[in-house]
Amino acid sequence: MPPRPSDTRNDLISGSLWISIWRISWPIVLIMLLNFSVGVVDVYVAGLIGPEVQAAVGFISQIYFFVVIVANAISIGTLAVISRAVGSRNWERAIEVARQSLIFSFFVAIGIMLMGFVFSREIVVLAGLPEGITRLSERLFRIFAAALAANYVLIVSNAVFRASGEVRRPLFTMAIVSAVNIAGNFLFVFGAGPFPGMGPAGIAVAAAVSLASGMAVNLVQLKGGQWESFYRGSWRLSKETLQLIVALGWPAALLQIAWNAGTIVLYNILARFGDASVTALASITNGLRIEAIVYLPAFALNMASSVLVGQSLGASDPDRAERVGWRIAKAGVLLVCAMSVVIFAWADRFSSLVASDPAVREETARYLRINMVSEPFMALSAALGGGLQGAGDTKGAMWVIVLSMWIVRLPLAYLFGLTLGLGATGVWVSMVISMALQGSLMAARFRRGGWKDLKVG
Repeated sequence: MPPRPSDTRNDLISGSLWISIWRISWPIVLIMLLNFSVGVVDVYVAGLIGPEVQAAVGFISQIYFFVVIVANAISIGTLAVISRAVGSRNWERAIEVARQSLIFSFFVAIGIMLMGFVFSREIVVLAGLPEGITRLSERLFRIFAAALAANYVLIVSNAVFRASGEVRRPLFTMAIVSAVNIAGNFLFVFGAGPFPGMGPAGIAVAAAVSLASGMAVNLVQLKGGQWESFYRGSWRLSKETLQLIVALGWPAALLQIAWNAGTIVLYNILARFGDASVTALASITNGLRIEAIVYLPAFALNMASSVLVGQSLGASDPDRAERVGWRIAKAGVLLVCAMSVVIFAWADRFSSLVASDPAVREETARYLRINMVSEPFMALSAALGGGLQGAGDTKGAMWVIVLSMWIVRLPLAYLFGLTLGLGATGVWVSMVISMALQGSLMAARFRRGGWKDLKVG
């Protein structure tokens, strides 16, 4: 079929590789920056209340990442199929898959939300955190669960727009989401005018309101452009389409389950350090938030790689797909190295931005200095892992990350942190070793090239 008018504007499968990478990457970098800003404000506001609240917010962030795993998996399967369809100029197929994915994600979210309400106490208790943090975490989790359907639709619809190369649409949406979330943190936590002060619960309420706003914006955006027929097609679920999305998405779901479950186990190990546990838990929360500065370009390039590799394969150009994967990886490693040096040198200053307690500031700085060593490997893993997922090789990326987390990171964290008595420092070192292995294995998988022959459609 002939290309639609918008195809030329969004063409990412011809011309300069660097121009295509830039066009798809810069809006995603801004989206990641907005997400990072929200995370920093969450931790900052929590820190104004106390270290226990910071620890609870950090823990619930990991739990919430766990419950949106299915949405992320659906979005990865959706992106792989839609990007191939767009690369081959089959817009009818792209619209069909987008509609099926959003319907499916909504009903899955409702089911998980109900389970979250029923088992919220049991889920939180599993981590073995101190009782005060456990009670607060349960309250926050229930509020976040209420926004699960909105978040699922937001995640999948953003993936739909990315797959088609329309990255400015989710940028617009996430700008609204971030503004609402940041303002809501202060309004709902401390109160102002007609807004009552809710204390720590206000952090979760702000997130819930912002996610609902983002969902509404994306649903409106699906009325225009090449998606104009989105609401006019059949709303019956297609068994064949859903099976394809699930087949591509389940390894991504297992990958994220392994990663987030491993992070929860890591929190459990840190919680065993007696009087030092609260400091360690708050420090990893702070460290992960600051470390997200480095994650911004790496995971933006991860998303760019998945789109560009998928569209290139859809256009029957596997050589371009491979070239774009390696170029994105090289750019990511160089950029992340430069950023890591800055954070390493000024770790104390960065830690003081998010922590007021002296012990937490010191441990956060130590976390940053140790983990900056692993960031180039993280960038390599993120960029090439995105390429594998865009190609439909979600199983390959899954096995690399499962091995790195469960066979290397967690056993070493227990050995160094508890058995050898190195405390939090031993845990931080285990994170570096596992990430170095993860980046190396992901590069080896991409280089072998088996992903070029996978059939996705």
